[in-house]
Amino acid sequence: MARAGFWAVSSGAISFRHDGRWYSDGEPINNARIASLFSRCLRQTEDGRWQIAMADERAFVTIEDTPWVVTGVERDGGGYRLRLNDGSEEPLDPASLTVGAENVLYTRVKGGYRARFLRPAYYRLAPAIEERDGQFVLVAGGARTAIGREA
Repeated sequence: MARAGFWAVSSGAISFRHDGRWYSDGEPINNARIASLFSRCLRQTEDGRWQIAMADERAFVTIEDTPWVVTGVERDGGGYRLRLNDGSEEPLDPASLTVGAENVLYTRVKGGYRARFLRPAYYRLAPAIEERDGQFVLVAGGARTAIGREA
């Protein structure tokens, strides 16, 4: 009898891509509960590799861009609260915002890891972003914070 759970998905080539979706052997994992579980169980090893770790089972994964993505943005007093693909929420640190290639917006989450804003989350934050002389700034809580550019 085939095992259910973790090994129901091939661990041959599991990846998390820039679109915020999990893939197994190049095919998208469409089961939202499995994708959420993978995101919640994602860990970085001491040597810098990423793995999904559940109980005694482990599988190394490829992270295409960032290990987490920002799926939602909500106003929170004078600032913003981020929702990540693992279901967690945390406050936005405006000083951690950067713009990367193709004008993709990034922030730091979970103690310093990069997270990519998915398009819907970016559009929720966009009204608070202004451009002045080629520099983007986030206006929140009465402060104007410059958004850095990645090299």
